[in-house]
Amino acid sequence: MTKRKLSKTMLYIITGIITVITLIPIWLAFVNATRSTNQILQGVSLLPGGHLVENYKGLIEKGFNLAGGFLNSAFIAGLSTMLGVYFSALTAYGIKAYNFKYKEKVYNLILLLIMIPAQLSFIGFYKYMVMLGFVNTYIPLIIPTIAAPATVFFIKQYLDSVFSPSLLEAARIDGAKEFYIFNRIMFPLMKPALATTGIMTFVGTWNNFMMPYIILTEQEKYTLPMLVQLLKSDIYKTDYGAIYLGISLSLFPVILVFLMFSKQIVSGVTAGGVKG
Repeated sequence: MTKRKLSKTMLYIITGIITVITLIPIWLAFVNATRSTNQILQGVSLLPGGHLVENYKGLIEKGFNLAGGFLNSAFIAGLSTMLGVYFSALTAYGIKAYNFKYKEKVYNLILLLIMIPAQLSFIGFYKYMVMLGFVNTYIPLIIPTIAAPATVFFIKQYLDSVFSPSLLEAARIDGAKEFYIFNRIMFPLMKPALATTGIMTFVGTWNNFMMPYIILTEQEKYTLPMLVQLLKSDIYKTDYGAIYLGISLSLFPVILVFLMFSKQIVSGVTAGGVKG
């Protein structure tokens, strides 16, 4: 029993150390958002400063459109999350519930796509969007999330632990149509996995910089990460306080979403990791 308690204590200590190491950069970003540029250049501080208002005024003077960037990011991330989660769940359910020719090959193809870095397709994807006339629109940033191999894989793994063929057969005997079964029975059953993948998709889309950077050309359509990048464009003076404040403002919604739905993330990951 003593050995078990010691192992548990060591696990807590290691987890605590990793948590502190993870949180320090985020805390420093928030702290630097309240410090002046001179204070930031003097060294690291864990205590907040008193220049939050001045840094905010610096953001406004630099034309940082907080409301516009927030709405653009929220629109892209929100719509991408809803479409990506729903159609990924539909795909995962189709693979799990139905037997069809080349089923295993289709699933193996999805696994293969997970291993291919997205950066490899940037040039080809951009040229394709130019041909279709979708440059400087939100379409290339939203529609591709429907085909999310990693999301399909995660939900499929979760279905392996909760899916019951007898439930499907019972619904069919009662006269339920296939889409009704998915939308009213299976979709709610996948709630923990959907919450987890939804949060991950939202965070990833919100923080996405490279794809919007190559697609969007008008500043009015820029997302928050793109607007933060513009703060570094002054060649005479870099206002680090304003930059850190912009970074902190872009991080705040992501942290808020994570804190609100952290229980769903844990339940979704643990449930998806256990097969019946």
